[in-house]
Amino acid sequence: MQRTAGIHHITAMVNDAQKTIDFYVGVLGMRLVKKTINFDRPEVYHLYFGNESGHPGTVITFFPWEHQLKGRIGTGQVGMTSYLIPEHSLAFWQQRLKSYGQRFIQTVRFGETSLQFQDPDGLEIELVERSGGPLNTWSTSDIPAEFAIKGFGGATLLSAKPHKTAEVLENVLGLTCIGQEETILRFQSEDILGNIIDIKLSPSVRGLMGAGTVHHIAWRAKDEEELHKWRELVAENGYYPTEIRDRNYFKAVYFHEEGGILFEIATDSPGFTVDEPLEELGQKLMLPSWFEDKREELEATLPDIKVPNLGGEE
Repeated sequence: MQRTAGIHHITAMVNDAQKTIDFYVGVLGMRLVKKTINFDRPEVYHLYFGNESGHPGTVITFFPWEHQLKGRIGTGQVGMTSYLIPEHSLAFWQQRLKSYGQRFIQTVRFGETSLQFQDPDGLEIELVERSGGPLNTWSTSDIPAEFAIKGFGGATLLSAKPHKTAEVLENVLGLTCIGQEETILRFQSEDILGNIIDIKLSPSVRGLMGAGTVHHIAWRAKDEEELHKWRELVAENGYYPTEIRDRNYFKAVYFHEEGGILFEIATDSPGFTVDEPLEELGQKLMLPSWFEDKREELEATLPDIKVPNLGGEE
């Protein structure tokens, strides 16, 4: 059976590009690995944050548009994004969040302790200690590698039809159901990062797309050849995948599963160094070739943003 390795990336909608950068870089210590545009709405940034190289399983991306209405987290969406932190780093993150005035709660699920809080737009986030996965080599002056976020721990899905969503995870994407705790059904994929997916079985309000909500969750395909196979498999199971779309840093197909969540399947290659070297990732606006003739117009339209200088070390 064809199986996805796990989460490729998660994409969310926010209002303010600068506040998003200040939080994900300045507070969480992630690297801005790509500053580009929404290929479907070029007047809007598309910002990618991850580990040093933006390896699949570490990247959250944002469409920041100040004019969009506030959304509501609910069914048909990713409810919570989980980030993986090294063992014995929980106290460090408790102190760090407190120092930034960030409210959080501590909770235990499936025997794992996590810190749950919201980003500036209200996206639900948690930090969970787990031993698996390499340390993040992108450290900053105040977040050493032994405490830095490794990448995704996973995600919690809010589905209008939880058991239909579970069927897709298990029978199409190839994840394994590893247990249930109260109203949470847990699945696991094969990779170390982005490999734990929870489905909330209890009812939730209907989600409304807008700022502070996740737009879609993307699953990993090794390459374009495998992506074609995924597209065929999705169609064979009664879903309606899009044509393969070129996102410059990966190729992708999209489909809605029956619980209303927008799923994407994206290739690991070519990655974020396809148009700029590793050491320069995220420093300037990168455009796909078909938008280069509009660079001057786009740079005049997009808001000015600055990335905090935190002494990042490669």
